[in-house]
Amino acid sequence: MNKSTSIRITTKALNSGNCQVKFFIEDEENPQYGYLLLHEAKPVGDILEEIKFRMACRSEAMLHANPFLSIAPSQDDHHFYLFSA
Repeated sequence: MNKSTSIRITTKALNSGNCQVKFFIEDEENPQYGYLLLHEAKPVGDILEEIKFRMACRSEAMLHANPFLSIAPSQDDHHFYLFSA
């Protein structure tokens, strides 16, 4: 993510006690949105740091992916989903 990229979030408390975060990454070149499932409510700053950390982990995994395979490496993170907008 570059400096002009901003992240908007909305949170929703689930009946299970978990917190669902829907986030929008507003980037002119690559807008994205996704969902993050947290086991407890956290301050907004902590949520933003968690999203940035998971985005960095995903980018790092893509750097080490085999360029000759047509599919992306499988993700074991079932609490973080990312989509192109």
